[in-house]
Amino acid sequence: MTNTNYFVDVIGFNPTERLLLSSIFGLAARRDPSFVHRSGNAERPADLYLVDGTDDTAMNEFRAVRARYPAPAVLVGKSDPETNLPALQRPLQWARLLQSFDDAVLNAAQPQLTRSGSRVVTPPQPAPQAKQITDAVLVVDDNATVRKFMEAKLAPYGFSADFAETGEQAVGLTGAKEYTCVFLDVVLPGIDGYQVCKLIKSNKQAVKRTAVVMLTSRSSPFDKLRGSLAGCDEYLTKPVDENRLLEVIAKFLPRNPQ
Repeated sequence: MTNTNYFVDVIGFNPTERLLLSSIFGLAARRDPSFVHRSGNAERPADLYLVDGTDDTAMNEFRAVRARYPAPAVLVGKSDPETNLPALQRPLQWARLLQSFDDAVLNAAQPQLTRSGSRVVTPPQPAPQAKQITDAVLVVDDNATVRKFMEAKLAPYGFSADFAETGEQAVGLTGAKEYTCVFLDVVLPGIDGYQVCKLIKSNKQAVKRTAVVMLTSRSSPFDKLRGSLAGCDEYLTKPVDENRLLEVIAKFLPRNPQ
């Protein structure tokens, strides 16, 4: 199926937040409905505005643009009595932000008209959310809570996730199926994560196609060095910061499924 796309104009925000937003939009483009950040000249006005409510310049720009091209909007940091819009509070969290996009579109009182040249068009109404299974991910951890956490974080973006509880299971699965990314604990029953990583990376195809992300409570410099020597592409420590996890997912998993 083809995703229903909503084009989002981002107004304001500091460089650090814009980097985070780029990762969020990388994943948001996979959803149905999807939300795509536009840059440069656009052929059509926005379907949704994302605005830094604490930036007076950004708010003035937003009000001027929205007066010409009405569309739903999400403010961050500060509400706006003039437009009667509430605000999503900082820090930016990807799950809350994407939910606010869904809510803004679904709660729009009337279909918003936009203009492309001289032709008036109506943005498509959102379709029910559905998964597009495109990229296979393996989560290797003997802790059921961690597996459930990762399942919840990956599911909305169309990743087909498999799970393993031991190093031997992980090796068997990676030998039978090609994964785009493997999230791998270090301390496992049987062979440890370092050995699993070495075995995965010993496959010449896997070196190019499979990213291995260590996800572990071991945080010493020596442990991170061992992970690097084993060939891991990223090393995350538990409890994992959700925004950091988002950045890693966006980095190693393709944005635009075929």
